[in-house]
Amino acid sequence: MYFDTHAHLDNQQLSPIVEQVVQRAAAAGVSRMTAIGTDVPTSVRCVEITEQFEHVYAAVGIHPTVCQNFVADEVWPAIVEMASHPKVVAIGETGLDLHWETSTFELQKNWFQRHIDLSFETGLPLVVHMRDCETEIVTMLEQAAVAGRIIGIMHSFTGSAETARRCLKLGMYISFAGMVTFKKSDELRSVAASIPDDRLLIETDAPYLSPHPLRSKRPNEPSYLVHTAACLADVKNISPERLGAITTANARRVFQC
Repeated sequence: MYFDTHAHLDNQQLSPIVEQVVQRAAAAGVSRMTAIGTDVPTSVRCVEITEQFEHVYAAVGIHPTVCQNFVADEVWPAIVEMASHPKVVAIGETGLDLHWETSTFELQKNWFQRHIDLSFETGLPLVVHMRDCETEIVTMLEQAAVAGRIIGIMHSFTGSAETARRCLKLGMYISFAGMVTFKKSDELRSVAASIPDDRLLIETDAPYLSPHPLRSKRPNEPSYLVHTAACLADVKNISPERLGAITTANARRVFQC
């Protein structure tokens, strides 16, 4: 059985049909999943979804590409309050993004630091978004690690082997989404092969990034996780069942669920 560690079940493409989405996932062997918030309304919706399904959990936070839309003093207390909900198992989606020019880097760093501090305060892991900023994000995490042990997930990882090594040294888990299945992703599959079994996770990032051979199908959904799992099992030279057991155990450990 598989654990989809990152799915945007609140998304307008999935939320209206979330019951069918969860049922299809279960039928495919995806028995657990984490719904990921990206601002206060989506985080609220993710928490609501967890109350509907026993084995769906939530992460709450403000995504780096939308943080410019909010005044911290107005919205952050709601994130802090939600973090105490029994089905909230992580802080995020947070991180840095230098691809989309929607907010300044300084503002993103300020928000990221808020999430890091909340992770330290609550003991909940971070769910870290990283795009076009490998050096910058690992540097921030390494600086934060001076104050305490970093717990978290590098979500939908597409970074280098060196970045993965530095994140692993910090204690992070490395999660792979549909991009690892793409035909031109040989280098990413090589990175995946190097990740220790006890730090490996899988995800869909639904409704985005449908895996091969379903790249043309929209929206992506948790039931499609089996294709990413099969790809990683091949990379690791183990059975999909073994890959599922390893990654589910890892997810339950990091999320404490």
